[in-house]
Formats: sequence, structure tokens, C-alpha cells
Amino acid sequence: MNIDLSGAQWVKSSYSGNGGNCVEWAPNVHPAVMPVRDSKDPGGPALMFSRSAFAAFVAAAAAGEFGEV
Repeated sequence: MNIDLSGAQWVKSSYSGNGGNCVEWAPNVHPAVMPVRDSKDPGGPALMFSRSAFAAFVAAAAAGEFGEV
């Protein structure tokens, strides 16, 4: 699947602070996928996750399943 991210509006977590270790996601690019990228490298590659996989990751992180993040 080839998705054009040139006009994507990226969102950064409100928990990210100013430390620079953040991910960003573009929620309105495509109905089936959630692009995710490293905020320190906005011109770099983006990973594409299914929306259900991204939602499961966010839920697990919020529940503390990965320890303190």
C-alpha cells in the first residue's frame, strides 16, 4: 500500500514533553492505517500500522504493560 504522507497532519502525545524521545502519528491520512514516525526525524520513514494494532498498542501502553514509558 502506497500512501502519500506529504500533506499529513502529525500529532504528538501530550505526555511527550520536551525530551525529544517522541513518536508522532497521522490519524487522518487513511481509514485503514495509522502512520507513525519518530518526531526527531520528520523527514525519515514512517511505519504503517493497522488501526486496530495501533489502538491495541496505545491501550497496552496506557495500562502499563510495557513498564514505565
